[in-house]
Amino acid sequence: MILCLGTTPAAQRSMTFERLTLDAVNRSAQVHDYASGKSVNVARVLRTLGREPLACGLVGGERGEFLRRDLDAAGIRHEFVTVVAPTRQCITVIDRAAGAATELVEEPHHVEEAGWDGLDEKLRRLIPAARACVFSGTLAPGAPLDFYARWVRATTDAGAHAILDARGQPLALAFRHQRFTVKINREEFVSTFGVEVPNDAALAREMPRHAPVGGNLVTTIGAAGALATDGHSCWRIIVPPVKAISAVGSGDAFAAGLAAGLCDDMALPDACRLAAACGAANALTPHAGHVTSDDVERLTAQVIVRPL
Repeated sequence: MILCLGTTPAAQRSMTFERLTLDAVNRSAQVHDYASGKSVNVARVLRTLGREPLACGLVGGERGEFLRRDLDAAGIRHEFVTVVAPTRQCITVIDRAAGAATELVEEPHHVEEAGWDGLDEKLRRLIPAARACVFSGTLAPGAPLDFYARWVRATTDAGAHAILDARGQPLALAFRHQRFTVKINREEFVSTFGVEVPNDAALAREMPRHAPVGGNLVTTIGAAGALATDGHSCWRIIVPPVKAISAVGSGDAFAAGLAAGLCDDMALPDACRLAAACGAANALTPHAGHVTSDDVERLTAQVIVRPL
């Protein structure tokens, strides 16, 4: 089982327009509602890859119940804690004429202390049964700042892979511990570590200095792919060009592929090859996390990994 934990899942609506005009009435060509948020997207991609994900986190209100029903329909196991705070709504607006996707994000609501206590209790039970845990996204308001740090340590102490996709102080506090994998993007790298990386060469020089002791650091750089380091060696992961519909969720798809590869005992460069293919496959769809196995297989063969 691969545990996919996020404290800010979302009820997602993807709306596709032939052409979007600001300050005007726009009529959508397609609308699709589905469970999303970073951890849910990770679980959905892992399910497509033939793994056994379990989505976990905090949900509330009618949207929270919608998430449960949608994951049931997708055959994705889940164990959420019900809280007072309503699950947020996010909207992806796709403009076919411009080839652009715009994300409208509702900020998460404050979660009461009892919600965090319930989530702690659930994680104490679930983590010992997991082969890997993927911790994704911004912490909901009210969270202890060391929330990720505590559960990353519990995961590695249990002998499982811990992958943390976060930024800022919740990520920085996790560096008290060792042997876990950080997955971030370039902007998150800069804001978390306070360093300037004007180009990929500068990023590659900085990354080994900031990798967790005994662990890995992977930084995605959009359509250009990613850079990865184990603290000693560094690799450039180059993805083939694709005609993207929406890149929303591609980072989550990358994290899913990374988790799957590490659980299969792949070396870091090979796990990143699969991860990059998943991220590119996600961009080919209008719905976050809805990759196809055929796209992943085809793109994996085209990803190039180069040592730096």
